[in-house]
Amino acid sequence: MKVIAFNGSARKNGNTAKLINFLFEELEKEGISTELIQLAASNIHGCRACRTCFKNKNKKCAFEDDDVNNYIEKMLDADAIILASPVYFANMSTELKALIDRIGFVARANDNMLRRKVGACVISARRAGAVFTHDAINHFFFISEMVVPGSSYWNLSLGDADKEGESTMRQLGKNMAWLMKCIEKEK
Repeated sequence: MKVIAFNGSARKNGNTAKLINFLFEELEKEGISTELIQLAASNIHGCRACRTCFKNKNKKCAFEDDDVNNYIEKMLDADAIILASPVYFANMSTELKALIDRIGFVARANDNMLRRKVGACVISARRAGAVFTHDAINHFFFISEMVVPGSSYWNLSLGDADKEGESTMRQLGKNMAWLMKCIEKEK
């Protein structure tokens, strides 16, 4: 089993990446492979609403001038997807929003191709906006017919020294592993 995580932070190894790694540690203990993609290294743009994906139905975006089609392949290959973002002005980063919009359109054009994959969000915040960002990312998972595990609290952390946030991520990793194994048994 495999989990792919997308870090929407402009800082490659900042607080958001640290939270993802807490989650990864728990998944890896259960024998689940993990991969982290840092969107800070990507040149990604938003959906242009050309609707070519609805015409072609080839599980690809018509625009090949960035890494989105590569990310789509990685999502299709994974059993679970983590979307992570710091909070910028009470919402997710623009890079993560662009990824969601592009992949969301392609997924819907191709019979909700992410259906029944496990999806989890990870949010890093200084103070406000974390719950709104958590909800916004989960809306993508829900409309994509994905399965979303819970944790001991919402999947967010307030800064580098937030021990409860670390504990929440570790519990999320355990719950994701359990859910992925349950889904694997049903296949």
